[in-house]
Amino acid sequence: MENNTDKRPQVKICGLTEVEKALACAELGADAIGLVFYPESPRCVSEETAKDIAQALPATTIAVGVFVDDPFEKIMGIVKRCGLGAVQLAGQESPDMVDLFVRDGIPVFKGLFHSRKPGFEAADAYNATAFIVEGGKGKMPGGNAEEWDWSAAGKIRESRPVILAGGLDPENIAQAVTRARPDAVDVSSGVEAAPGQKDIGKVKAFLEALSQADFAYPKRRIFQ
Repeated sequence: MENNTDKRPQVKICGLTEVEKALACAELGADAIGLVFYPESPRCVSEETAKDIAQALPATTIAVGVFVDDPFEKIMGIVKRCGLGAVQLAGQESPDMVDLFVRDGIPVFKGLFHSRKPGFEAADAYNATAFIVEGGKGKMPGGNAEEWDWSAAGKIRESRPVILAGGLDPENIAQAVTRARPDAVDVSSGVEAAPGQKDIGKVKAFLEALSQADFAYPKRRIFQ
């Protein structure tokens, strides 16, 4: 369903590692908080911390678990133990894997990449709730803080919900939204003081800059 055009794109702040900062992001207006379960990431959290964050969030903000090529059973175990509201798959997961979450009624956001596989052309193969679209350069899964041709996301968005990610920060978010016209945006390193350490001042600046973007276009509500 489309939202009114006068509402800004929804916002996911990803890679939170502390309850207090996750709550601060929610209070500032974040619609979703991303919790990373990829061991090689500096933003990886323990199940205990993830559960504490998920339980502390208000009903208006959902907790999204971020996984990379983990088995379905492992992910579902974490979802249940931590009380997560959705799953983000940031690796090479198959369409069949996505279907398993859909079958169980779990919102699932599949990562697609401009510069590596799975690419944007794979969108039709996945029955995902929405796609997180990123540049995909660098060694780590995700956006690797790299700006890319955000306008390329427009082709997917014509028919599928899109969450724009990759290289976003307070200085470029208005331009990125104007070019890509996403349903939601996802930021991590662009609002950090150091990897895994969110700077709440930068989060506030990001949200304020987003409010100045040209978002007068129909948008789908993804995080709910």
